[in-house]
Amino acid sequence: MLVVHALHSPGRGVLLWAEDGERPARTDRRSLRTARPHPFAVPSDELAAIHPGKAASVTVLLPSHPSGPRDSPGLVRTTARARTRSEPTLAPWTVPAVQVDPSELTDPSPDVRYGESFRHLAELVRFADELAARGRVLPVLATEAGRPVARWRPVVQGLDAVARADLARRLPPVARCEQRRPGDVAGQDPDELVGTALDRFTDTAVRDRLGRSAAMPLPLPDRPSTPAALLHALTGPAPEVPATEEGLGALREALTAWDDVGREQPGAGTALFRLTEVSTMHDPADPDPDPLDQTGDGTRWEVRFALQSTEDPSLQLEAPDVWAGAADGLIAGAQDVLLAELGRAAQVLPELVRSLRDARPVGLTLDVAGAHRFLTRDAPALLAAGFGVTLPRGWDGTRALGLKLSASSAPAPGVVTRGGLGRDELAEFRWSLAVGDDELGEDEISALVAAKAPLVRLRGRWVAVDADALARGLDFLRRSRDRTPTVHDVLAAARGDVDAPLPVTDVDARGRLGALLDGTAERDLEPLPAPPGFTATLRPYQERGVAWLAFLSSLGLGACLADDMGLGKTVQLLALETHDRAEDSTAPTLIVCPMSMVGTWQKEAARFAPDLRVHAHHGAARPRGAALHTRLGEVDLVVTTYATATRDAEDLRLWRFHRLVLDEAQMIKNSHAAASRTMRSLDAAHRIALTGTPMENRLAELWSVMDFLNPGILGSPEVFRQRFAVPVERHRDAGAARTLRRITRPYLLRRVKTDPQVIDDLPEKIEIVQDHRLTREQASLYRTVVDDMMERIEGSDGIERRGNVLAAMSKLKQICNHPAQLLHDGSPIHRAGGRHRSGKVARLEEILESVLAAGDKVLLFSQYTEFAAMLRPHLSARFDTEVLYLHGGTPKKRRDEMVARFQSDDGPSVFLLSLKAGGTGLTLTAANHVIHLDRWWNPAVEDQATDRAFRIGQKRSVQVRKFVCPGTVEERIDTLVASKRSLSDMVVTDGEDWLTSLSTAELREVFALGSDAVTDDPGETDE
Repeated sequence: MLVVHALHSPGRGVLLWAEDGERPARTDRRSLRTARPHPFAVPSDELAAIHPGKAASVTVLLPSHPSGPRDSPGLVRTTARARTRSEPTLAPWTVPAVQVDPSELTDPSPDVRYGESFRHLAELVRFADELAARGRVLPVLATEAGRPVARWRPVVQGLDAVARADLARRLPPVARCEQRRPGDVAGQDPDELVGTALDRFTDTAVRDRLGRSAAMPLPLPDRPSTPAALLHALTGPAPEVPATEEGLGALREALTAWDDVGREQPGAGTALFRLTEVSTMHDPADPDPDPLDQTGDGTRWEVRFALQSTEDPSLQLEAPDVWAGAADGLIAGAQDVLLAELGRAAQVLPELVRSLRDARPVGLTLDVAGAHRFLTRDAPALLAAGFGVTLPRGWDGTRALGLKLSASSAPAPGVVTRGGLGRDELAEFRWSLAVGDDELGEDEISALVAAKAPLVRLRGRWVAVDADALARGLDFLRRSRDRTPTVHDVLAAARGDVDAPLPVTDVDARGRLGALLDGTAERDLEPLPAPPGFTATLRPYQERGVAWLAFLSSLGLGACLADDMGLGKTVQLLALETHDRAEDSTAPTLIVCPMSMVGTWQKEAARFAPDLRVHAHHGAARPRGAALHTRLGEVDLVVTTYATATRDAEDLRLWRFHRLVLDEAQMIKNSHAAASRTMRSLDAAHRIALTGTPMENRLAELWSVMDFLNPGILGSPEVFRQRFAVPVERHRDAGAARTLRRITRPYLLRRVKTDPQVIDDLPEKIEIVQDHRLTREQASLYRTVVDDMMERIEGSDGIERRGNVLAAMSKLKQICNHPAQLLHDGSPIHRAGGRHRSGKVARLEEILESVLAAGDKVLLFSQYTEFAAMLRPHLSARFDTEVLYLHGGTPKKRRDEMVARFQSDDGPSVFLLSLKAGGTGLTLTAANHVIHLDRWWNPAVEDQATDRAFRIGQKRSVQVRKFVCPGTVEERIDTLVASKRSLSDMVVTDGEDWLTSLSTAELREVFALGSDAVTDDPGETDE
């Protein structure tokens, strides 16, 4: 596995380089004075196959020993690297690189790992794109290589300035490791490097956006004027400005006015603007039959000035007090600061110039139109520029004029399988005007039309009303009465995808239609029982699941069945297919699944739906071309793998399948991967995704699954990122999260096995935290590693510190398993005479002895294949029994044989599995014991592994043991896993982040060996 790094070279742009753990770690050359070739760097042509670009070379300063550079965090070596006790020093190395377009940073490959520098530079690219999207850019005339060029520069103010400073603060050392000149012994200045990169990325982002416009770039006339030459250089791919020296001088002078925008140095205070309603002609004692309290014509508005401390935002001084000297001693040079801030704000709000004619300005008087303009346009602009703004009580910018849709479906008893919820079942479909959640009555609408004011007080609150938008809204209401609506119109309105002059602020749906939008349609539909010829007895929740799938199929809507592991998603899909084919003859359904699941689908179909004709399309002998099309015409189900479907995409695209089903649909979570693109390109009348985890880590994964099911439902990736991913993941925006749930819930059905309303006859699951103690050998190694790694951690920072922390955690977990796993020396499990070297192995033997004596079967999960490979021969010899072992390299045929043997009554009783390879896709209900030998950060991963035994078909209580040594890092992981179960399912963070962000003192506490961690058995000694 490669680890890819990135850096921004001011002269060349984005450079990628990579390390390969399979290459030699050492170099024979010993000189540290000159740059040497990096011994395990990846050649440029190999890296270009992953990220296309121009071959290059770069000299980087890396922590090194005399024999070679240190491995970066995340690099996995196939062979152990010789240890060295010398302190690392920065040394220059030449590495092959690839010069790439910045867009490559936002298109990672699933086949490699990426370092912090790559992710940080990708974040900088996204930040530049956001600035370009918001128009936070200005043109600038510069000189490059002696040529005049026009560039777009970022305007970074307010919150953007905070974000830019944070990016500079978090710049990983490896991202600034380029040695610009021979002899340099330190990296580049983070602030300078981030500024240079942001300038380049912003210019690229603006040109990319302009390039997508049909009107760009602006053509260059035969004899261009200086402004035309500038516009051509700003909109086209070539930035050079073809103008005379005289013209260039005029341009520079004209652009000078913008030079200081976004580059001001903050003082000790900043201006604060308060919009205040001063007085009114309305007499509140008089009864007002008008639905509008008042139009705002009789109200005087004023923007009052104040000075707010930048160090203590709660310190706010009104302008009159500042001029009276009340701020002296609180803010240095308060009067000068306020005047300077007002002058700076005048660049954003030109109307302030009127007030600046006074020697001591205190405010700005506005009419109702000006107040409306301040509320809707000027206040956001001032906030973006870093000023403070307070608005009058009763103003709610979210209560804008919009459209509300009221709809309901006619009662339609019975099961919907073909006719669906169509035009005839919409008993009501009515558009109306609304402000926020309040639907407007006819009197209120008439009063709004008559008021002709941009700002009105409606039901006690100020509301901005655009007269033109109001007229367009009324016209839309009139036109909507002339067309027949459909269910798809309601669904589009619910997600805001409506061609309307006003935003849709509310959708009020009732009946079956409302249940669909609320995500409760499964409970509202009549259950669909097992069809004739289907041999399984469906549970009530499965009957409802089949009815829900049939319901969405009848509407032509893709469905994500996200039931918990073990609840029978396969059975529900087979029942749906049998139902469809009982009604008429249809095209085949294509089922795409991981390789390990092909045999499962064949066996489940043969067992529960024997009338379905199944073809497993995989292997070297599979039919292609005409032979495949002949075969497809003879079957009902085609089961294939993601890899095979990708390779045979051209053949499969020639068919329109009855249904396209993705099992373990999280396999397409990376929308850029070849498999994901292939799945979206296949043609089918209906699409279904089966997965217990539609989103594992990032919202982009949910977009990929939903876009496969119903293309375009969440917009383009860019729109989705700006509308949901950034607000939810970066800013924890609860409103955006609610909107996303509202849009996706009609198409997603999830039930969990712990819900008694779903399944009440699953046997009990007993979870046990299995304590064990370290042997003295383990304890000695543990302390040595803690001392050694803490010394390294204290002497490092940034990405190097993070790597040292993660390396320490990994080593300590390996010690808790067995000393030989850390030492990689092939030493035996036990010492001579049978004395234990590992307290965990000793406790495992005790448990297995009782499990096997009772005639039970057990699953053993470990995240470390090396530990599992050590255990297998030891346990086999210790208990004189066969131990099955499944890992990532196990062929499918062998895998299926092992599962079948373990499930048989006379098969082996111990099944050892790697957590990654055996944690999903298997049914191993013969086991009623599950043991997690070492713990993983994500509780979902452990639960999926446990669900191999705790699922439908299990008749006995399942005992789940999780090994934990008190007083060690294992106990800290157990605490973390318990806390993560309460986190929101919307955003999942990396489990290791909490560890790498701790201070050195806190890390000492986490890694320190507790007094209760070591065995007190006096008979256990080291030799």
